[in-house]
Amino acid sequence: QVQLVESGGGLVQAGGSLSLSCVASGDVYAIHTMGWYRQAPGKQRELVGYSTGGGTPNYSDSMKGRVTISRDFAKNAVNLLMDNLEPEDTAVYYCNADLFITMMSRREFWGQGTQVTVST
Repeated sequence: QVQLVESGGGLVQAGGSLSLSCVASGDVYAIHTMGWYRQAPGKQRELVGYSTGGGTPNYSDSMKGRVTISRDFAKNAVNLLMDNLEPEDTAVYYCNADLFITMMSRREFWGQGTQVTVST
Protein backbone atom coordinates (compact mmCIF):
# COMPACT_ATOMS: atom_id res chain seq x y z
CA GLN A 1 0.00 0.00 0.00
CA VAL A 2 1.50 3.32 -1.09
CA GLN A 3 1.17 6.31 1.23
CA LEU A 4 2.44 9.89 1.10
CA VAL A 5 3.75 11.08 4.47
CA GLU A 6 4.13 14.85 4.88
CA SER A 7 6.06 16.73 7.54
CA GLY A 8 7.41 20.19 8.30
CA GLY A 9 4.29 22.33 8.62
CA GLY A 10 3.86 24.82 11.41
CA LEU A 11 3.78 28.47 12.43
CA VAL A 12 6.24 30.99 11.03
CA GLN A 13 6.47 34.78 11.09
CA ALA A 14 6.10 36.83 7.93
CA GLY A 15 9.38 36.98 6.05
CA GLY A 16 10.53 33.67 7.45
CA SER A 17 11.24 30.32 5.83
CA LEU A 18 9.85 26.82 6.15
CA SER A 19 10.75 23.46 4.64
CA LEU A 20 8.24 20.70 3.92
CA SER A 21 8.99 17.07 3.13
CA CYS A 22 6.93 14.30 1.54
CA VAL A 23 7.97 10.65 1.47
CA ALA A 24 6.26 8.03 -0.67
CA SER A 25 6.22 4.81 1.34
CA GLY A 26 5.34 1.33 0.13
CA ASP A 27 6.06 -0.38 -3.16
CA VAL A 28 6.75 2.28 -5.78
CA TYR A 29 7.91 0.96 -9.12
CA ALA A 30 8.76 4.39 -10.53
CA ILE A 31 7.94 8.07 -10.05
CA HIS A 32 6.34 10.03 -12.87
CA THR A 33 5.93 13.27 -10.91
CA MET A 34 5.93 14.40 -7.26
CA GLY A 35 4.92 17.88 -6.16
CA TRP A 36 3.04 20.24 -3.88
CA TYR A 37 -0.35 21.93 -3.92
CA ARG A 38 -1.93 24.27 -1.40
CA GLN A 39 -5.47 25.26 -0.43
CA ALA A 40 -6.52 28.23 1.69
CA PRO A 41 -10.00 28.42 3.27
CA GLY A 42 -12.60 29.41 0.69
CA LYS A 43 -10.14 29.11 -2.19
CA GLN A 44 -9.39 26.52 -4.84
CA ARG A 45 -6.55 24.08 -4.46
CA GLU A 46 -3.66 25.35 -6.54
CA LEU A 47 -0.37 23.97 -7.76
CA VAL A 48 2.81 25.27 -6.14
CA GLY A 49 5.27 23.16 -8.09
CA TYR A 50 6.33 19.66 -9.01
CA SER A 51 9.33 17.57 -9.90
CA THR A 52 9.55 15.15 -12.81
CA GLY A 53 10.77 11.59 -12.39
CA GLY A 54 14.22 12.76 -13.38
CA GLY A 55 14.20 15.57 -10.81
CA THR A 56 13.50 18.59 -13.03
CA PRO A 57 11.50 21.18 -11.06
CA ASN A 58 8.54 23.12 -12.45
CA TYR A 59 6.75 26.00 -10.72
CA SER A 60 3.41 27.70 -11.03
CA ASP A 61 3.08 31.48 -10.71
CA SER A 62 1.56 31.22 -7.22
CA MET A 63 4.87 31.19 -5.34
CA LYS A 64 7.38 31.38 -8.17
CA GLY A 65 10.67 32.85 -7.04
CA ARG A 66 10.04 32.08 -3.37
CA VAL A 67 10.07 28.27 -3.42
CA THR A 68 12.51 25.53 -4.33
CA ILE A 69 11.51 21.94 -5.08
CA SER A 70 14.07 19.18 -4.72
CA ARG A 71 14.09 15.39 -4.73
CA ASP A 72 15.63 12.80 -2.45
CA PHE A 73 15.77 9.84 -4.81
CA ALA A 74 16.93 7.35 -2.17
CA LYS A 75 13.89 8.12 0.01
CA ASN A 76 11.31 8.53 -2.78
CA ALA A 77 10.80 12.02 -1.37
CA VAL A 78 10.13 15.54 -2.56
CA ASN A 79 10.96 18.65 -0.54
CA LEU A 80 9.56 22.17 -0.67
CA LEU A 81 11.65 25.05 0.66
CA MET A 82 9.62 28.24 1.09
CA ASP A 83 11.23 31.65 1.63
CA ASN A 84 9.92 35.17 2.32
CA LEU A 85 6.60 33.81 3.50
CA GLU A 86 3.58 36.11 3.65
CA PRO A 87 0.29 35.84 5.58
CA GLU A 88 -1.38 35.09 2.23
CA ASP A 89 0.66 31.88 2.08
CA THR A 90 -1.32 30.48 5.02
CA ALA A 91 -2.93 27.27 3.75
CA VAL A 92 -2.97 23.51 3.96
CA TYR A 93 -0.17 22.19 1.80
CA TYR A 94 -0.73 18.82 0.09
CA CYS A 95 1.79 16.44 -1.38
CA ASN A 96 0.83 14.92 -4.72
CA ALA A 97 2.45 12.05 -6.58
CA ASP A 98 1.81 10.38 -9.92
CA LEU A 99 3.36 6.95 -9.45
CA PHE A 100 3.90 3.72 -11.34
CA ILE A 101 2.86 0.93 -8.96
CA THR A 102 4.00 -1.64 -11.52
CA MET A 103 5.38 -1.22 -15.00
CA MET A 104 1.79 -1.57 -16.25
CA SER A 105 -0.18 0.51 -13.72
CA ARG A 106 0.01 4.21 -12.85
CA ARG A 107 -2.14 6.25 -10.45
CA GLU A 108 -2.24 9.49 -8.50
CA PHE A 109 -1.86 9.81 -4.71
CA TRP A 110 -2.48 12.64 -2.24
CA GLY A 111 -1.10 13.25 1.22
CA GLN A 112 -3.35 14.21 4.12
CA GLY A 113 -2.04 17.78 4.12
CA THR A 114 0.08 19.80 6.51
CA GLN A 115 -0.92 23.21 7.90
CA VAL A 116 1.31 26.22 7.27
CA THR A 117 0.40 29.40 9.16
CA VAL A 118 2.22 32.68 8.55
CA SER A 119 1.72 35.34 11.22
CA THR A 120 1.90 39.10 10.73
